[in-house]
Amino acid sequence: MDLRVIKNLETELSIEIQGEDHTFVNVLKGALLEVEGVTTATYDMNPEQSGGQTDPVVTIKTDGSIDPLDALAAGAGGVKSKADAFRESFESAA
Repeated sequence: MDLRVIKNLETELSIEIQGEDHTFVNVLKGALLEVEGVTTATYDMNPEQSGGQTDPVVTIKTDGSIDPLDALAAGAGGVKSKADAFRESFESAA
C-alpha cells in the first residue's frame, strides 16, 4: 500500500492511498471517527471515467488534542483489531 501525503498540518492531514477503493477507505473512515479527538474523517474518490484522480484521498481533522498522524495510526490499529476479532469469530464458528 502506497501513501502520498497531500497536506500535513497541526490539526489536518490529507493522504492519497494508492491502489485502494471504497471498501477499505470506508472502513478506515469509520475507525477514524471512533478515535477520540477526531472531528472529521472523510474521503474523496473520483471515478476513472471522469478523468479525475482514481485513488482515494482521506482527510482527517482533529480538535488539536491528538496529532492527525497519531489519529491515523490509531484508526488503522482499530481496523486491524476489528479484522482480527472477526477472523477469530469466524474461525470459532467453523
